[in-house]
Amino acid sequence: GGRGMNSVEERIIEILDEAINPVLDQHLGGAELSSFSEGIAWIRFTGSCKNCLSAEDTLNGIVKGTLMTMIPEIEDVMIDDGVSKELLDFARSLLGKS
Repeated sequence: GGRGMNSVEERIIEILDEAINPVLDQHLGGAELSSFSEGIAWIRFTGSCKNCLSAEDTLNGIVKGTLMTMIPEIEDVMIDDGVSKELLDFARSLLGKS
């Protein structure tokens, strides 16, 4: 493939659009692919799914199960909650905590 989107990312987006978001839409939310690297699909929840307490259950149950079943290249699915690990580490270093 060329630069930019790889075929795995395109398939993830397709499955999110066709299989997962119609379900999440019933709860006024959705899921989108944030990034895919080294076998890990990072999913960002949108709408009411974003701050929902059961978002992790939804991820593990619906999103993770569906994606990992349909796309063997995916080794894990994680929630991208908008705060990167680097940012958290930086904040902790400022606070003097490790």
